[in-house]
Amino acid sequence: MTVNILFFTIMVKRREISIEEAIHQEMVEKMYENNKVQRISMYDYI
Repeated sequence: MTVNILFFTIMVKRREISIEEAIHQEMVEKMYENNKVQRISMYDYI
């Protein structure tokens, strides 16, 4: 009887984001929230 065991270790390094990327991500999140609010308010009228 043979037992073969193989272990993998995966290390993920957190990527540092630049100021421009952080500003862009914040703008995208705000636009998404505004869009979500507008969709909800449209359904209130229906």
